Amino acid sequence: MNNPETRGDTAAPGFATEHGKPVIERYTANDRSNHWIVAITFVLLAVSGLAMFHPALFWLSNLLGGGPWTRILHPFIGVVMFVFFAVLVVRFWHHNTLNKNDVQWLKQIDDVVANREDKLPEVGRYNAGQKLLFFALIISMVGLLLTGLVIWRAYFSHFFPIGVIRAASLLHAFFGFVIICAIVVHIYAAIWVKGTMGAMLRGFVSYGWARRHHPGWTRKSWPPRKTPRAQGRSRPTPTPNPPPTAAEPDA
Repeated sequence: MNNPETRGDTAAPGFATEHGKPVIERYTANDRSNHWIVAITFVLLAVSGLAMFHPALFWLSNLLGGGPWTRILHPFIGVVMFVFFAVLVVRFWHHNTLNKNDVQWLKQIDDVVANREDKLPEVGRYNAGQKLLFFALIISMVGLLLTGLVIWRAYFSHFFPIGVIRAASLLHAFFGFVIICAIVVHIYAAIWVKGTMGAMLRGFVSYGWARRHHPGWTRKSWPPRKTPRAQGRSRPTPTPNPPPTAAEPDA
C-alpha cells in the first residue's frame, strides 16, 4: 500500500519543495519555539509536581537540585509556562472554534479510530479531538495558575484562610492530573499520525499529508509561500494550482 503521506506528492515545476516534494508551512519558527518552551517547562513542572505530591516520588526532586530548590522553582516555572502558553492560545484560538463539522466528526469517532478519513467531514487546520484537547489545556492551565497562586506560600498563601488553601491544594493536584493525561494523549496522537511530529520540528508538512488529514486547511493554504528552507536552490514563485496527484487516498 502506498504511504498516504507521500502518495500524490510528486513536485511540479514552480512549487516550493522539501526533499523533492511540495510542502506547506504549518508552523512558523516562532510557533515552534513557543511550543517547545511550553513543552520543556511542562516536563519540569510535571517532575517537580510529582516529587512534591507523594513521598514515593520525592526522588524526582533530585532532577531540580533537591527538595528546597524544587519547591522554590516549581511556581516560577509554572508562571513561565502559563505566559508562553497564553501566547499560543492567542495565536491559535481562531483555529480551534468548534463548528458543525466537528460535531459530526465526533459522532463518527469509530471512523476516526479505524482511520477511515475519507468518510469524515472536511477537517480544517485542527480536528475536533485537537480542539477539545486545546480547551482542556486552557481550563487546566487557568486552574493550575489560580490554585497555584493560593498555595504559593512565599508570596500569596497568607492572604487566604487555611480551608481555602487546602481546597486549592486538592484542586491543584486534580488539574495537574488532568493536564498530564491530556499531554500524554497529545503526544500519543502526534506519534500515531505519522508526519505530525515533523510539522512541529521542521515547520512544514507535505501536500499529501495536508490533503489527507486537513483538506479544509489545505485548500486555504495553497499555494504555499516560498520557503527559504526548501531543499532546492531555485525558488520560483509557486503556481496557484495544486500539484499533480498520482492517486486518491485509500479508504
